[in-house]
Amino acid sequence: MLVDSPPEQRAETAPAPPTRRVVRALGLLLSVVLLLLVALASIAIGAKGLSLDQVWHGLFHDTGTYGDVVVDERLSRTLLGLLVGAALGLSGAVLQALTRNPLADPGLLGINAGASAAVVTAITYFGVTSLTGYVWFAFLGASAVGALVWFLGGSRGATPVRLALAGTAISAALYGYLQAVMITNGAALGKMRFWTVGSLVSAGYSTITQVLPFLAVGTVLALALARPLNAVEMGDDTARALGANLDRTRALAMLAAVVLSGAATAACGPIVFVGLMVPHVVRSFTGPDLRWILPYATVLAPVLLLGADVVGRVVARPAELQVGIVTAIIGGPVFIFLVRRRRTAQL
Repeated sequence: MLVDSPPEQRAETAPAPPTRRVVRALGLLLSVVLLLLVALASIAIGAKGLSLDQVWHGLFHDTGTYGDVVVDERLSRTLLGLLVGAALGLSGAVLQALTRNPLADPGLLGINAGASAAVVTAITYFGVTSLTGYVWFAFLGASAVGALVWFLGGSRGATPVRLALAGTAISAALYGYLQAVMITNGAALGKMRFWTVGSLVSAGYSTITQVLPFLAVGTVLALALARPLNAVEMGDDTARALGANLDRTRALAMLAAVVLSGAATAACGPIVFVGLMVPHVVRSFTGPDLRWILPYATVLAPVLLLGADVVGRVVARPAELQVGIVTAIIGGPVFIFLVRRRRTAQL
């Protein structure tokens, strides 16, 4: 016998009125326009002062000094910011639905800690010094921790609480390992200090080509899970009544989140708060339907990341503030605000 859902849950699953769907679609279109404007600003504005004519010339005509700055540095940095921002926003939205916790992000399940631990291990014990080497170790570390969290969280009997507890415990252990290694190894400390801040400075086309396949697969998988994750958000009993396969949905959602956040962390280091803030803010005006939350998060998370990166280039000229520092400065007060809101207890 089917379990009847509470009125508010039935309202959430009902199709949105045509007017509301039109408003959401227009809002998504405006978000894309905003993303394009921020991307253009990311290419035009930098620590090195260039006029718009110089930027244009370097982008389309010049292979010398301007071309080196605009194409090799700013354009690659912008492209990587677009990809990484979208991945963090998507993974945060998926994890919040998976754990039914609106304050969840990749750090909650130990993914950032796994990537960081793998990188410090590569530096200390395997002599890896290049960013291309960091990418693969970081991705493997994030994937291994994701699999371990899934196993410890109950595997086929996984629940949001078990997953969160397993991720928190593993994160604490791994960060203890990180501190121990960096304290006893000065070389590792010097190299990890830059990577763990989270930065787009070292962006290069080789990094983009390495992480792009993972980001593409993770994005397609996450977007395809929008409908079953809607059912999971309503609770186990309601999801089963609606015909959702809880174990399969949770396993695929976990895989999508690990692939997305693991690849993003591998490319840029652990950038905090993007995966937390954007899905939560998006939910406030789209409602709980992940068919809208996921596309909005995919578009607006890069807006936040690239915007923070531009701010970091401007406020500390001629030096730069790394994007991870800027997002942390912005995210701290926002996180406190979210925690104090009454409706953050559950989705």
